[in-house]
Amino acid sequence: MSDLSPQTPDRSRLPTALNKPRLRRQEATIYLETVHGILVRPATLAKWAVTGGGPAFQHAGRFPLYPVDELDQWAAAQLSPLRTSTSHEGKIDA
Repeated sequence: MSDLSPQTPDRSRLPTALNKPRLRRQEATIYLETVHGILVRPATLAKWAVTGGGPAFQHAGRFPLYPVDELDQWAAAQLSPLRTSTSHEGKIDA
């Protein structure tokens, strides 16, 4: 059985544009989909920047920047435990 526990992603295989410590909003959406399989639109990140609920970010002037470590933490928090069926509320039994 493979270990599917949250891990720090191997960033060495990412495209150069995504292999930075902080990403712009469009890059952050590509990163989340590529590394974590989580599809989020840039407009959704923009909305969450106002209402809350999205990944933490910083500003450089007027541009939001998302630290990659924060994207990883946020993505891990969005994923449920492994399940054996839709009616099973716990993790997969080992």
